[in-house]
Amino acid sequence: MSEPVTVRILDRDYLIACEPSEREGLVEAAHLLDERMRDIRGGNRMAAIDRIAVMAALNLAHELLQSRQVSSRREQQLDRTLGELNRKLDGLLAGTPQAARERV
Repeated sequence: MSEPVTVRILDRDYLIACEPSEREGLVEAAHLLDERMRDIRGGNRMAAIDRIAVMAALNLAHELLQSRQVSSRREQQLDRTLGELNRKLDGLLAGTPQAARERV
């Protein structure tokens, strides 16, 4: 059952409904967003909040995409490494002479 949670972003309170199990993540996300928006706003207290929010969202989306790319590259490397290890292991189990020289 959803519960209301109040988060504060750029000195404004927002009431958000979320599951109790998601409360901690929501509060953490709101804190991160607040920090990013404050950084973007800097000393300009007159900056439009919608513009600040869009810039923060774009920055966070960009970081997410970069993180996904890094994760994808790591997964590909892991797949290649596991494939090589499996081929070597298959060779050892089959008793081929070449596999004996390429011991794991």
